[in-house]
Amino acid sequence: MSSVFDRAASREVPVLNAVQSTIASKPGVVSAARGMSHFGEHALGWVAVAGAGALLDKPRRRKWAGVAVGAVGAHAASIVIKRVVRRPRPVDPSIQVNVSTPSKLSFPSSHATSTTAAAVLLGRLTGLPLPAVLVPPMLLSRLVLGVHYPTDVLAGSALGAVSAAAVLKAEKKFGEK
Repeated sequence: MSSVFDRAASREVPVLNAVQSTIASKPGVVSAARGMSHFGEHALGWVAVAGAGALLDKPRRRKWAGVAVGAVGAHAASIVIKRVVRRPRPVDPSIQVNVSTPSKLSFPSSHATSTTAAAVLLGRLTGLPLPAVLVPPMLLSRLVLGVHYPTDVLAGSALGAVSAAAVLKAEKKFGEK
């Protein structure tokens, strides 16, 4: 498996370099990406949003709880996959790492996973196009920070979408609308 990722990394480093030399060089971008990183760490920001929603919107409290369950469940799934796959984070000397990480494992991006799950579930709950608004910036932020390859964030986002679908299916099965 590592040889597959080694070959992919050789093609993905130029993408990371391009992101970092264009987008990351703009004032405030790295700081914003770091803020997003802290918000998304261990899905805690999404749990806080879901908790606030549950407190303020009592008639839909269970749906808000579903957002938290979806984000945390997606995060947990990404951690399991990381430990199985064991792809290291980008280590090319041309890549600037702009934030610390809790592990040296990269695939899939847990931030992309939990953000996608939360955005899909929040979008369904609010009727807003939140996946289109929230997911791309989080995925891009992981590249700006130099802590993931593009395939890490794409796989994480796909896993997050599957996790959200599982929550929606469970809600439907147990009578939630």
